[in-house]
Amino acid sequence: MALLSQSRRLRRTPFSEGVEAAGVKAYTIYNHMLLPTVFRSVTEDYHHLKSAVQIWDVACERQVELRGPDAARLMQMLTPRDLRTMKEGQCFYVPIVDETGGMLNDPVAVKLAEDRWWISIADSDLLYWVKGIANGWRLDVLVDEPDVSPLAVQGPKADELMARVFGDSVKDVRFFRYGLFEFQGRKLVVARSGYSKQGGYEIYVEGSDIGMPLWNALMEAGRDLDVHAGCPNLIERIESGLLSYGNDMTDDNTPHECGLGRFCDTHDAIGCIGRDALLRVAKEGPVQQIRPMAIEGAAVPGCDRWWPLLAGEKRVGRVSSAAWSPDFETNVAIAMVRMTHWDAGTALRVQTPDGMRDATVLEGFWN
Repeated sequence: MALLSQSRRLRRTPFSEGVEAAGVKAYTIYNHMLLPTVFRSVTEDYHHLKSAVQIWDVACERQVELRGPDAARLMQMLTPRDLRTMKEGQCFYVPIVDETGGMLNDPVAVKLAEDRWWISIADSDLLYWVKGIANGWRLDVLVDEPDVSPLAVQGPKADELMARVFGDSVKDVRFFRYGLFEFQGRKLVVARSGYSKQGGYEIYVEGSDIGMPLWNALMEAGRDLDVHAGCPNLIERIESGLLSYGNDMTDDNTPHECGLGRFCDTHDAIGCIGRDALLRVAKEGPVQQIRPMAIEGAAVPGCDRWWPLLAGEKRVGRVSSAAWSPDFETNVAIAMVRMTHWDAGTALRVQTPDGMRDATVLEGFWN
């Protein structure tokens, strides 16, 4: 296998030293940064995530900061989710769409103040789109990438570990809310959120200089909790139905196709750039949509490209993510399926790299 050449275009993170010391075995590239994907093995990491607590370097979730009098207006222009009731202290999952209603990103928006927002992005160069909108509309707002690097603490023992470092009051933070908590004299945004269904927090580390001190403090405090370095886990995210931008969806897909219609208040999101296109989609309904699937047989290989989904000889969709689930003893998968074949219980076939497999559309995801 060819190696990846290092350069300044491929950025390390404030936590890379800790990740390397923990024995990271593999990375992927995410927003031009290193994102760990395996420490012991995908399966061992999966079991540990579900039973203990992990610290994740997710600094690749870069922040797009909006600051200025028109920050809230710009934020609403980007998403079909109605943000008028959003308050300081809240985090919203927000589909970001272009003028055609196509998905550009599916980040978490953090409202720090009416005139200051962070957009914690998935893997796409959203900064340039937001800058273009701001300048094209001549908005009074500064758009930039601040020195903010998220560090996630995930797993059933996350509450106990976080309380040891930030105090018991951190346990009072509600889901998709945040509070300000002090570490080494600095106030950090700590949100109850994360890219797993096992529970936990994301710490928005403002200032790279305290990245490793915080990493080390969490590791030391969690020794008796069996804390490990970890990362978003392929198996667990598929079981949980957590979508991956660029894998499960692209800008060719609308939020409704991605099963994200519940995050769209298209009629009320006045000013959203893709509003007119999405109103048509909402009225007519999507012709394809994300569905969970079980794929029969032994463990499937890695899904590094879309696998054709067939009904007889007719292509009716694609499988975009798949993995063997030890807990459910089947191959779990995320697929985009045509409306003619998306009903639960529909039997289909998947063309995998090691041959054709039988598959079934399911009612819901596993977690």
